[in-house]
Amino acid sequence: MLNDRARQILAFLQKFSLEHGYPPTIREIGKAFRIKSTNGVRYYLTMLERAGHLRRSGRISRGIGSLAAARRSPGIPILGRVAAGAPILAEESFEGRLETADVFGDTDGLFALKVRGDSMINAGILDGDYVVVRKQERANSGEIVVGLLGDEATVKYYRPRAGRVELAPANPEYQPIVVGREGEPEFRILGVVSGVLRIL
Repeated sequence: MLNDRARQILAFLQKFSLEHGYPPTIREIGKAFRIKSTNGVRYYLTMLERAGHLRRSGRISRGIGSLAAARRSPGIPILGRVAAGAPILAEESFEGRLETADVFGDTDGLFALKVRGDSMINAGILDGDYVVVRKQERANSGEIVVGLLGDEATVKYYRPRAGRVELAPANPEYQPIVVGREGEPEFRILGVVSGVLRIL
């Protein structure tokens, strides 16, 4: 059974998520309710989670999700940014949701990344666009993928070759990234790009 403070925090979570498009952090909850200790906030979040009112992910900074809000907003989670140029550090952080279920159908396994850079401009992927990615570990030659090189993510054409993989840009000013050679960072596919969204 929830106490008054837990119910107030749940209402705050739902209101904040609807107004901002993403959930509050533990520190933001603490500030709103004048709870100085992060453990104090976690106490109430654990109470709400056990009662089935929310889900939490410890891997991302805004990983608190009200189940009621999630039922109203089944969009694609925006999990950070990806380079369309030189690779950048891949840091997963919840930045909101894209309400695109009508376009992509089943959104299970989809996520979105905001593009930084211009290496894919001839493929119609511009700096500031969102790429919608279907999470999978394999891709066909010629597909546009989001790949992880060590701790760095990039979006490129996937071109496997004998004993190596080329991550090819769609801009003649950039050279392909060749992976699979000795001493190169480990490479894996995070997903295949399913679409591009642009906000004008």
